[in-house]
Amino acid sequence: MSIGETITRKRKALGMTQKELAEKLSVSFQAVSKWETDASHPDVELLTALAEVLGTTVDALVGYRSPILADYEERYQTSEYYWGIEPNRLCYDILRLRPPVKPYKVLDIGCGEGKDAVFLARNGYRVSAIDIAENGLEKGRILAERCSTRVDFFKADISDYRLTEKYDIILSSGVFHFLRPDIREEVTDNLKKYTNDGGLHALNVFVSKPYLKRSGEKKGNRYEWKSGELFTYYHDWHMHRIDEELFDCNSGGIPHQHCMDIMVAEKKVK
Repeated sequence: MSIGETITRKRKALGMTQKELAEKLSVSFQAVSKWETDASHPDVELLTALAEVLGTTVDALVGYRSPILADYEERYQTSEYYWGIEPNRLCYDILRLRPPVKPYKVLDIGCGEGKDAVFLARNGYRVSAIDIAENGLEKGRILAERCSTRVDFFKADISDYRLTEKYDIILSSGVFHFLRPDIREEVTDNLKKYTNDGGLHALNVFVSKPYLKRSGEKKGNRYEWKSGELFTYYHDWHMHRIDEELFDCNSGGIPHQHCMDIMVAEKKVK
């Protein structure tokens, strides 16, 4: 996606006109129009302010392809499904607590190759799913077609994507360790704000334990959480599930272990 396309998408997601964006940056709306058609590009001095106004990062704005993205794009290149196609146990928590007696609106954040999103869609939920890796999204679309169901897959980076419409259920598994500690509260506040009363968040996060056997992989842009940290952001919600689990993992071909905090919380009606 070009910088012009990125500016257009993020501006429209915020419900902002070209004129409003221009006024915030003290430039002409003609300049914004030229950026969005890629007839010209913003001056370097404007990039930080532009990213801030659009609720994103300079890296995302200019299309920087991180090593993390390259890693996952490579993992998802094969015809096989890297994570398999069996749904995460959080999906069964959702089914138990919010059986699809109506088409609940679900967002799967960091959907990977789409196994959880497709499972929920097959069971009657109205599902949207985001991920940063286009190869994963494409495999999700293939899986949805194979299962004769529909999921709205789209590309977004959890670090700069912010909700502007409400959902009934938000699911995210094995993704929040890509959130820097300094933006975690902002991100979770946004997710909570755009969740309907009575809605659910079904989340898990990797937590740091010094005694665990590590994989030897470089951490790069991965930030483990502290035990219980996730739960503190939901102190004002009703907890249906709070767990901490150790498990073995062989991703990357090197046996290692993880610890994960698991939470299912409900936004109570005021």
